[in-house]
Amino acid sequence: MAGPVEPRWRWLGRIGHAAAMAAQEGRRDRLLAGDAGGAAVLLCEHPPVVTLGRNARRDHVVAPADELARRGVEVVEVSRGGDVTYHGPGQLMVYPVVRLRGGVVAYLEAVAAVLVEVAAELGVPGAAWRRDPAGVWLDDAKLAACGLHLRRGVAVHGFAFNVATPATAWQLIVPCGLTTPVISLDAARRARGLGAAPSVAEVAALVGPRLVARLLDAPS
Repeated sequence: MAGPVEPRWRWLGRIGHAAAMAAQEGRRDRLLAGDAGGAAVLLCEHPPVVTLGRNARRDHVVAPADELARRGVEVVEVSRGGDVTYHGPGQLMVYPVVRLRGGVVAYLEAVAAVLVEVAAELGVPGAAWRRDPAGVWLDDAKLAACGLHLRRGVAVHGFAFNVATPATAWQLIVPCGLTTPVISLDAARRARGLGAAPSVAEVAALVGPRLVARLLDAPS
């Protein structure tokens, strides 16, 4: 008798960065071993953490160590490409663990398209994917950052979608090594007179099924 069907997307709630990486790597190991059931879209938010990509410059963490400690901000080195970024409460982490079908750019564009669609549905139209600098942008401000790591065609890491990330968080770092502004869905909604953004969990419930349809259910 067949066992229960695994969910194709999962809201993990607020979990530490290390736990989220362990969940991704476990699923990647399953995919690499030939278990197609390992593919999934994992969604969560993190306690405050600054992550250093493979190309990170340490001087892009501008807050001193004692200030980071006072704020309870962890600093970790990660396997994704790119520079320094921040994750924390109010930010939706989008971690698809999938085998890429059409190359890296096509994959990033597919995930970005879902975030753009959800932002528009929540009253913030006009966001768009840009390849350089990579991310989802609203005018000249970054709404979602991206970074990934590939092993034998299977991706981990993903996108960080600023739902209600506090603006003060970006004072800790030079985000992605850029001096351009960062914006949240919440700030963009309030600027339009729409009030607060939905919770991160509510946004995850919009993002998850759409990513499954684009990344896991779409024909090869």
